[in-house]
Amino acid sequence: MTVLPISRVEKPWGRDQLPAPFGTIPGERIGEIWFEPPAQLPQLLVKYIFTSEKLSVQVHPSDAQTHAAGLGRQGKEECWLVIAAEPGAKLGVGFRDAIGAEAMRAAALDGSIENLLTWHPVQPGDFFLIPANTVHAIGAGVTLIEVQQNSDITYRLYDYGRPRDLHLKAGVAVSKGARYGTSPVLAIPRTGEIRLGGAVVLAGECGLADSLDELWIASGATCLVAQPCSP
Repeated sequence: MTVLPISRVEKPWGRDQLPAPFGTIPGERIGEIWFEPPAQLPQLLVKYIFTSEKLSVQVHPSDAQTHAAGLGRQGKEECWLVIAAEPGAKLGVGFRDAIGAEAMRAAALDGSIENLLTWHPVQPGDFFLIPANTVHAIGAGVTLIEVQQNSDITYRLYDYGRPRDLHLKAGVAVSKGARYGTSPVLAIPRTGEIRLGGAVVLAGECGLADSLDELWIASGATCLVAQPCSP
């Protein structure tokens, strides 16, 4: 067995007090803890992410897009497991309504893109897959584990006025503007109350919904949701 070396990464939106088992790190504002990818699995990067402020609205390209651009296999898909969340904490994944490239660029410039995302209130145990080309953002007050393709290509679309570069041309070009969550999903309840279109689905059952909009999960309940990635 090998325990992977870690790197602490300071971020303006990070924290000076981290949850267990990490504890307080005096004089540092840590936003991420990275585990160095081993030689046997160089394509995966595991991180802890700790937020005290909102992260940028951003997007990542796919392997096919980076390959076409002469960058090799540098696409990035990632997934998030929420392990702690303050009251009101949210994650933004995809758009609430379909949006075209020009409207997306304009919304990124004036900051309204934040309000166009689908924002999900989160609690520990929530899991999200973030396919490449999905515009996304992590809100304040969230601690999560991120497992991602080991790529450093991130296109920032909006950053709340922080003094960092944006990547509007490249970001809009790879962003999926279709409405998020409109394809059918399977819901597999584990604990608590789960409803699909108003009908209760019990533990031990599996329900089909036309979209995520039909799915309601009670506070504290747990449910596995399965949905195919769009091509």
